[in-house]
Amino acid sequence: MRKFLISALTLFSLNTPMAFAEEQPAEALLHQMNEASQHLNYELSYILIRKNSIEPLLYRHALEQKQQLAHLVYLSGPIREVIRRGNEISYIEPGVEPFTIESGNIVAPVIPLLNSNVNHLAQFYDFIRVGRAREAGAACQVIRIVPKDGLRYSYVLWVDEKTKLPLRADLVDRDGEILEQYRTIAYSVSDQIAEILSGLNNVKLPEVLSLPKGQINETFWEAGWIPKGFKPKDLNRYRMAMSDRMVESQMYSDGLFSFSIYVSDSDNLSLKGQLVRQGRRTLHSYVKDNVEISVVGDIPPATAKRIAQSVTLKKPGNN
Repeated sequence: MRKFLISALTLFSLNTPMAFAEEQPAEALLHQMNEASQHLNYELSYILIRKNSIEPLLYRHALEQKQQLAHLVYLSGPIREVIRRGNEISYIEPGVEPFTIESGNIVAPVIPLLNSNVNHLAQFYDFIRVGRAREAGAACQVIRIVPKDGLRYSYVLWVDEKTKLPLRADLVDRDGEILEQYRTIAYSVSDQIAEILSGLNNVKLPEVLSLPKGQINETFWEAGWIPKGFKPKDLNRYRMAMSDRMVESQMYSDGLFSFSIYVSDSDNLSLKGQLVRQGRRTLHSYVKDNVEISVVGDIPPATAKRIAQSVTLKKPGNN
């Protein structure tokens, strides 16, 4: 009887707002989460659930002498790792020579919003408190990150009330369908993790690659419409190995999602009128005036189609 009473009281306290002493605005909680994720020494064991796969991962983070150290390990299949030392990110994958680039973000399945600029995102997303729930055995505050314009995907985020670390993130489309889930199974916060990761400073990793910056100042096409907040990166031009076609591409990012526009002369291999979504990734491609225009990225199909159809040609696509 006593055990039942304790369990009932625990359940009642979890669902009572008074258990969370001070209700904080969602944006303030996201700032705390961002601060915690960059300054605490912690370990997250989680799974990434997609429609046809489940990927187990381990992410460790530490702050040593004002330098962030991180180690992401894929726990199944061939050995795959990502190592961060400050602004140097090293990728170790099968079939590819290990390489290091200078970047502030890991391009890999890390729980979203760990290193996001909350102030920037607040211009284009609404942060809404949903309530309280449990994840990985911990009481969490649940927050929705919803685009103001309805042209992007949303996230539902579970933030641990004690450590302020994100323990779960659901990627949701405009119809409420869950496209991906990051779900923490176990986690810990400990200075011992800093001791473990300090060994990364002694690991011999590849030298930082000197990536060429975009040298293209003029192009024959222009995107007439891009959702607010998406900023263009360098414009690139390269020749495809299989078809020998010259392609120009430009990536855009709003700090949470990204997409790329690809433009090239069309040929027999061109995708005509293709609109495909696989999980979070959308591909829209069509041919206009003998030029193939494609949009690929983490955006809804309707948004990708509108971007692609807004592309105008300044002159015939002869490169």
